[in-house]
Amino acid sequence: MILGKCPYCDDGMIEVRDKEVNGKKVKLYACSNAHWTTEDGEMFELKEDSGCDFRVWQNSLARYGKWLSYKDVKDLLKDESIEVELLSKKYGKKTYYNKHITLNQEYGVSVIWD
Repeated sequence: MILGKCPYCDDGMIEVRDKEVNGKKVKLYACSNAHWTTEDGEMFELKEDSGCDFRVWQNSLARYGKWLSYKDVKDLLKDESIEVELLSKKYGKKTYYNKHITLNQEYGVSVIWD
């Protein structure tokens, strides 16, 4: 499935790849020019023949109670910043709040903390 044009290279398209990390199935949204390798199923590294390093893991924001959907990634590719609902469990109390996230070449996505 193609989600849109890669913002980091000229001819790449963002596609959905199924990966398994620590025994859990996770989606990786990656550029068609990015080729990944792993030895232990945990650390994924770019192969030398990769022309791009765009990647966003579906569970990038899991610590905030948010898994990124296809729609979230499509909107990020189109608008470069979207608002999402996150969850805090501080002091044993659940609190929902809205924050903007943006693409980040090093980490995939970043939360914008005002």
